Amino acid sequence: MSKIKILYIGNKLLKHGISATSIETLGPLLEREGYDMFYSSDKKNILFRLLDMIWSIWRYRNEVNYVLIDTYSKKSFYGSVFISRFCKFLSLKNIMILRGGNLPYRLKKYPLLSGYVFKDAYRLISPSGYLKHEFEKRGYNAMLIPNNIDINIYKFRLRSEISPSLLYVRSFAAIYNPQMAIEVLRLLKKDYPSASLCMVGPDKDGTLLKCQELVKEYQLQNSVTFTGVLSKKEWHKLSEKYDIFINTTNVDNTPVSVIEA
Repeated sequence: MSKIKILYIGNKLLKHGISATSIETLGPLLEREGYDMFYSSDKKNILFRLLDMIWSIWRYRNEVNYVLIDTYSKKSFYGSVFISRFCKFLSLKNIMILRGGNLPYRLKKYPLLSGYVFKDAYRLISPSGYLKHEFEKRGYNAMLIPNNIDINIYKFRLRSEISPSLLYVRSFAAIYNPQMAIEVLRLLKKDYPSASLCMVGPDKDGTLLKCQELVKEYQLQNSVTFTGVLSKKEWHKLSEKYDIFINTTNVDNTPVSVIEA
């Protein structure tokens, strides 16, 4: 019996200092299960990345059994529209993994466009009951496969006494609202002068600079640490020094970082 071959379409940008996404975690797990995997794309520029994805679909059109597509709700949503239609044109079975927490907004505001994207998908996979519900109430069939972690690689530490030490792990982007973490720290400092905040992650849209400026404005330089990008192993080790994980996003689905915390 021949192996199932899958082309995984997503943002494979870890080598550019961007946090790893599912294509770089789920992909190797599928390889371990015996699937032959192809990936696209690792191009940093969003336009070049889309062109590379389209080229990869064309290149492997006669070789793969399925095209697996990470589907987000911001700018890359429109790329998913084009990619899904291209798969339809080539009669390729595409499986869309619903990653974007703001996808219900897309369904509501752009019902016709959403129909082009999702109704022709071979399968819709939701990592949360929330997105599954939102899609199904609009007539789409979605399969729930929750995000998961390998519990064996996480060291548990019982925190019998909680200190006001906060840990933020996410990219610096407007949709994730990292400034809120600094606002929380400012309020905490009124009652807990020793409160601290560590912020882990890469800058995506200039929000890091805004956070650094806010820290200076509130004179919190001695209480806030910016680490930049860290590997999972590095930030897992770092997390042992902190007691409270903070997730400030405006819109979210089921972030793996929250499950890890």
